[in-house]
Amino acid sequence: MATPDTVRTGASEPGAAAALPADDATLWDLDLRGLRSRWAAGAARSPIGAEAMRGADLRAQVLGMPSHRLMEHAGTAVGAAIHALAVDLSRWGRGPVLVLCGPGNNGGDGFVAARRLARAGANVIVALIATEPRPRGADSARNWDRLDGDHRVDRVHAPVARDVAILGQGIEKASVVVDALLGTGVRGTLREPIRSAVEVTRRARATGIPVVSVDTPTAVDLSSGEASDPVVAADLTVTFHRPKTGLLTRRGARLAGRVLVAPIGIPPEADRG
Repeated sequence: MATPDTVRTGASEPGAAAALPADDATLWDLDLRGLRSRWAAGAARSPIGAEAMRGADLRAQVLGMPSHRLMEHAGTAVGAAIHALAVDLSRWGRGPVLVLCGPGNNGGDGFVAARRLARAGANVIVALIATEPRPRGADSARNWDRLDGDHRVDRVHAPVARDVAILGQGIEKASVVVDALLGTGVRGTLREPIRSAVEVTRRARATGIPVVSVDTPTAVDLSSGEASDPVVAADLTVTFHRPKTGLLTRRGARLAGRVLVAPIGIPPEADRG
């Protein structure tokens, strides 16, 4: 695993197939340009929307890729991108990484990213932003539990807006803020406590702290690029498998910032529905 002093390379050997993120021993040696090069094959594919992505995800599982491995690859890719961005901006080690996680699979990806970042030497604050005391779904809950006892990770449950507001106090001390709140399927005005968490990301970015979104900035539709209110504006978005049509629209692109398309193990035949 890389440290801030590790020699960081650009791309894999010409013609070599990139390993999936959780199996890629050199992933954390790469800067953002290197990650973009490593994952260039995914970025070159034709874009898809939210419904097509959900179908590909489900068919991948039918074809033998377990959901927990999809989440592990996704979260590892996000963690590596956060590390690369923090090092590029000279923010690695300057403060904790704050990971704001919703109760679903988007939050599960955030839990994996937090574990990987802690393994790389970061101090991480992971907040479950949900009225429920535990994440939904077995994979997300399992990755939340895996953070328990890690001396580099502080787990926080923020079930109401007041708890989120307290969490946001001193936000200027964070090195990076991660938006792993909501993925697809957002409709209308956001509810609490997610709404307050989005405001935390907006306040962080206003003070110069970079924001990284998982799959899509919260409240940006992956198909249309339309945004609910309020919406996360990210400096970097790590999306998965293929480019997303919503992040290629004028508004979606503006809110997503730079976009990386990371492979997570969905085979080509899963795209054929």
